[in-house]
Amino acid sequence: MKFNIAYPPAGTQKKLDIDDENKLRAFYDKRISAEVDGEHLGEEFKGYIVKIMGGHDKQGFAMKQGVLTVGRVQILLSRGQSGFLGYGRRNGERRRKSVRGCIVSHEISSLNLVIVKKGENEIPGLTDTEVARPRGPKRASKIRKMFNLTKDDDVRHYVKIYGRKIEKDGKTHLKCPKIQRLVTPQRLQRKRAIKAEKLAKIAKRKSEQAAYHKVIVARVKEERERRSESMAKKRAVRQASQASRDN
Repeated sequence: MKFNIAYPPAGTQKKLDIDDENKLRAFYDKRISAEVDGEHLGEEFKGYIVKIMGGHDKQGFAMKQGVLTVGRVQILLSRGQSGFLGYGRRNGERRRKSVRGCIVSHEISSLNLVIVKKGENEIPGLTDTEVARPRGPKRASKIRKMFNLTKDDDVRHYVKIYGRKIEKDGKTHLKCPKIQRLVTPQRLQRKRAIKAEKLAKIAKRKSEQAAYHKVIVARVKEERERRSESMAKKRAVRQASQASRDN
């Protein structure tokens, strides 16, 4: 079985090929997200704790979290879920795809591990070296966190530190990532304009509602006056007919 071991703090990875059943038995019947003592991988991993993140079987089908079985099953997957990218599919369309269960067995050919606890000894090529990040963060808050900045500092000057230099037409250009969620004076002005537009719509709606209510009240009043006049006329006619009948 092949093991892909990653160490996120240093950004490094290492591959191991182990065929010893005594060592592999410690990983059997373990699920994804389970933590295993790293000493089962070898003496150099003594004190390490690794976490199972996934794997593939011998036919290339990936393990899927939540499928509590050892074998391979076919389940309905939506677009974007692990095991079904769904390019060119319609919205809401689901397909039945084959996936491997999340329990490790002898059918698994490769297993992905992540070191969650470091031991005393350094592992050559894994924990003793550090790989530089190929790209820096784009979000403004993460840039501030990376360089320990305050809200008063301009993050646009710090993006140039990890920008890429591109040569074109004999000139060197610096290509920096576009900062996301950057609060600029234009953004604040746009927010003020949007808020003012909303307040203007609310004020207009209230004035129109007041005018409409005034018109409704006037019409109801006119209807009541018209009805009272007609009732008075009918009452006068009835009284006149009753008086003529008495005479």
